[in-house]
Amino acid sequence: MTRPPILVTGGAGFVGSHTCKALARAGFQPIVYDDLSNGVADAVRWGPLEVGALADTARLAAIVDRYRPAAIIHFAAFIEAGVSVRQPGRFYENNVAGTLSLLRVMEQAGIDRIVFSSTAAVYGDPQHIPIGEDHPLRPVNPYGRTKLMVEDILADLAAAHGLRAVMLRYFNASGADPDGELGENHQPETHLIPLVLRAALGLGPEIAVFGFDYDTPDGTCIRDYVHVADLADAHVLALRRLLEDGAGLTANLGTGRGFSVLEVVGAVEAVTGRPVPLRRAGRRPGDPAILVADNRLALAGLGWRPRFTDISDHIRHAAAWMRARS
Repeated sequence: MTRPPILVTGGAGFVGSHTCKALARAGFQPIVYDDLSNGVADAVRWGPLEVGALADTARLAAIVDRYRPAAIIHFAAFIEAGVSVRQPGRFYENNVAGTLSLLRVMEQAGIDRIVFSSTAAVYGDPQHIPIGEDHPLRPVNPYGRTKLMVEDILADLAAAHGLRAVMLRYFNASGADPDGELGENHQPETHLIPLVLRAALGLGPEIAVFGFDYDTPDGTCIRDYVHVADLADAHVLALRRLLEDGAGLTANLGTGRGFSVLEVVGAVEAVTGRPVPLRRAGRRPGDPAILVADNRLALAGLGWRPRFTDISDHIRHAAAWMRARS
């Protein structure tokens, strides 16, 4: 039986590579298109890797013509919110203009289905918790604004030309492949769990905890951590929805449960059996006290059920992958 090819832009990255593994397991053929500016070639194991930039429309069109994918899963984007404040032009050029290049190629090839990797950063500072999809969209940094712009572009193309899009707004992606084949490999790393693990395992510096005076039980920020394997499953479900002629959808991906920075530190100490060196630091601008998803729409619209809702599972999987590489 021929496996339907699916073009995965940014498929050499953290969530993209895990999604490629889930696609292959579900009977699809992932075709990775990645410029490797943030991705890792070694993470592409379940289909071919085609190296290229989104802005290279001719190269992208040639790849689409060669493989004739049934749909696109679009991860390729710059994601560092802090960097986006310092270098907004790069983010608009890559995240927005690059997506327009992809959409032109899709239109020329007659491809009308796309799963888009969006972000909870489109909401900005929360007005209420948990955050539902009807929350006001007021991103506070260029990264969030670029993702919201792409959401708006996709909605306009859906209204004008019948494009079908599922837009998935992640909360905090974390963890690693439970089988130990993939993990988080950002350079530089900015995510909390791998940074805390590195400190505990003696592979990195002490952890700076930004703010102990938030209106939370222990004074530190609370975040909704969603396991990368669960994110991958959601993308496969979103793809199936589109291929089965389901309507477009915009949905949060989170567990609906939050963990504070100090709870993450405590869980890392429990999993590793080692203390985590940390220091107190002042609040960072733009860090809300609590970010937790209302995930009911993803549960109902995709049939998604996150398997790993305990933060200890995220840490255990990430620690196993990190130890195997150290």
